[in-house]
Amino acid sequence: MQLLERLGYREQHGCYRHPARQAVFCGDLIDRGPQIPDVLHLVRTMVEQEAARTVMGNHEFNAIAWHTPRPDSSDQFFRSHTAHRQRQHQATLDQMTASEIADAVAWFRTLPVAVDLNGLRVVHACWDPAGISVIRDACDSTDPFGTAFLNRALTTHDDPLGQALDTVLKGPELRLPDGHTITDAEGRCRTHVRIRWFESPDGRSIGDYAFPKMPDLRHVPLPDRVPARPYPKTDPPLFVGHYWLRRSDIPLLRPNLACLDLSVAKNGFLCAYRFDGETVLSADRLVRVPARSRRLQAGSPVRSSHEQSIVHRDSRGPDA
Repeated sequence: MQLLERLGYREQHGCYRHPARQAVFCGDLIDRGPQIPDVLHLVRTMVEQEAARTVMGNHEFNAIAWHTPRPDSSDQFFRSHTAHRQRQHQATLDQMTASEIADAVAWFRTLPVAVDLNGLRVVHACWDPAGISVIRDACDSTDPFGTAFLNRALTTHDDPLGQALDTVLKGPELRLPDGHTITDAEGRCRTHVRIRWFESPDGRSIGDYAFPKMPDLRHVPLPDRVPARPYPKTDPPLFVGHYWLRRSDIPLLRPNLACLDLSVAKNGFLCAYRFDGETVLSADRLVRVPARSRRLQAGSPVRSSHEQSIVHRDSRGPDA
């Protein structure tokens, strides 16, 4: 709410609106923070009243799979209810009733995985044209993100749909050489790292190509095959979320690519970019508000804190 108000949005009849602009949310609206139902209500209302758009994040997709039972089992779901996965989803389970979650999941199934607007693109994790096409074709041929879709994506061996969803919603990852592991933000030991898929891997080490970079692995060479998706310098500006940058990181990763996730749920910032049609992104168009915990530490008053990143775009034109 504070970020939208700073961007010039005002609440009108229960919906935040701007007289000439439209917000685009980068996904992951759930599973973090103390006001998940408020976040969903705010964003969904804006989307349904055409004051905003949003793309699906991996947490929305995970929720769909978590709450969709397998047709061949009375007690199994497409996303297995392991202890680790339950911890990831627990804040949503705690804050919403079963009927509220069912309604939210039904809405999640209507969300696109990517939007290509008038001069800008938004995807949660990775712009992979081939993968996006596979997902869209699957949505056109069956009930989008319904039982048949999930069965194909999550249980059919080597189906390109599953790989496409992993790439677009979570980003490509690289397996570390034997003997190397990392500890992620949740304290888990991992054998894969996220990569700077948007750049060429030529001449890089694993430490230099990891996202974020990992100095301890700078001496480890990349394997011969890397799942890179270099983003062309001549393509429209692209905005992503997902990657939990440190609050001190610069969100502009390339002249035409920005990651707007500055870890608001980890004492960081909620970040937006005010887009006006430029082809080269500029840091002076970034707008940030600190997380609730940072404001409390500073002794300043608070109203609300939300966790999704926003692209703020001019709404005039064919995509309005």
